[in-house]
Amino acid sequence: MKKGTLLFVVAILFAAVSFAQKGNARQTNAKQNNAGKTTTPVSTPVVQKADSTKKVVAKKTPKVKPKDGYAMERELRDTASEKAFLPVIKDEDVVYTKRVWRDIDLRDTINGVLNYPKSRLIEVLITHVKNEELTAYNPKNPTTLDDVDGFDFPLDTADALRLANGVVNVTNNKTGTVTQVPGEFNPELFKKYRIKEDWVFDGKRGVFEPRIVALAPLKLNDQTKEWQPVFWIAYEEARDILATKRLFNSLNDSSPLSMDDFFIHRLFSSHIVKETNAGDYKVKDLIGDPRQRLLESERIKKKMADMEQALWEY
Repeated sequence: MKKGTLLFVVAILFAAVSFAQKGNARQTNAKQNNAGKTTTPVSTPVVQKADSTKKVVAKKTPKVKPKDGYAMERELRDTASEKAFLPVIKDEDVVYTKRVWRDIDLRDTINGVLNYPKSRLIEVLITHVKNEELTAYNPKNPTTLDDVDGFDFPLDTADALRLANGVVNVTNNKTGTVTQVPGEFNPELFKKYRIKEDWVFDGKRGVFEPRIVALAPLKLNDQTKEWQPVFWIAYEEARDILATKRLFNSLNDSSPLSMDDFFIHRLFSSHIVKETNAGDYKVKDLIGDPRQRLLESERIKKKMADMEQALWEY
């Protein structure tokens, strides 16, 4: 019994000595491993204080332009548009023609749209004549001084502007002499326009319709008290320009209306002042009473309508 106890104590002592030796060996190996390494000091991050004087401004997102109601936007209303559609009439299909001249009075309510401050027809014509985009033709024969409405006598830009602006008489108080100086352009002086048009019966389509040939602004002659053409413009040449010029449409704000639409769709009010005749007379040359002139204008319209009806009789 005592011998067994002694052996147990010796075994415990032997285990304790072995454990102590292993611990010392681990510490020695750790020191040897750490001896060859360089210790790098760990830097403490520096916290930068924010400058309280600087304010962070957030970027604002651009606002979308709100829609201004249901009418067509001005940008779309003022953009260029195509010319009004006109069928092509071939020369071999022309069965009957009749030429008439009409006066359009801007003092008439329906024609007043051509004289609004932002859409004056005279300013459009003068601007494009000045830019040499339109050709103005002399309303008189330079040799005989007879009234003409063809395209035989083109005007220089300076001459066209001189006719439009007119001249002003200036009197010298000391000498009493009167000299003429160029006047200034005044759109309010142009209250009427004259159009030259052909009524054509197209035998291929069976349609009797008008085609505007030329357009002329009229100006009152102070001496004769008559409205006279300033210059003539070929309408077919002016259509590309007139199609881009907008007019106020009193019937529908969402329906753009161009100057070309105004003429091609016959939205104007007018009266006939002349038709082709043997003596090349105007209505005023034959009839002195203004009321009777209007009746004569209506008679000419009815005569053309009767002619259209007669073309369909077999």
